[in-house]
Amino acid sequence: MERIDPLTSAQRSERMSRIRNADTKPEMIVRRLIHGMGYRYRLHDRKLPGSPDLVFRPRKKVIFVHGCFWHQHGCSQYRMPRSRKDFWEPKLQTNVKRDEVAYKNLISNGWQYMVLWECQLRDIESIKRRIVSFLEEQ
Repeated sequence: MERIDPLTSAQRSERMSRIRNADTKPEMIVRRLIHGMGYRYRLHDRKLPGSPDLVFRPRKKVIFVHGCFWHQHGCSQYRMPRSRKDFWEPKLQTNVKRDEVAYKNLISNGWQYMVLWECQLRDIESIKRRIVSFLEEQ
């Protein structure tokens, strides 16, 4: 049984327009954490595939901070909408495919990447260890 959206099309459009693709809460948490650890980075370099959230040019490494819903992580925070599946499934699959292409292009250009998921940010100490390991490995 398909649920009916309680919002009008205009209300839904207005809400969706408020969703950011940069400077999200998870991204800001990671940025503050990494800056506090003494690392410096650039933001959203559009010259690189996928426009990574954090770019460490001298190291040729990038970090993506992905929302579990928008990038289909499959964790407990992720849930496919029950209404308008014909809209959501292809839209979210396109995001996943676009991510895969960006990762492959980065690798082929000699870059390394790391993905941090929104749900993983509950364990900051684990994230710190992963970041240090990623950024310090040669």
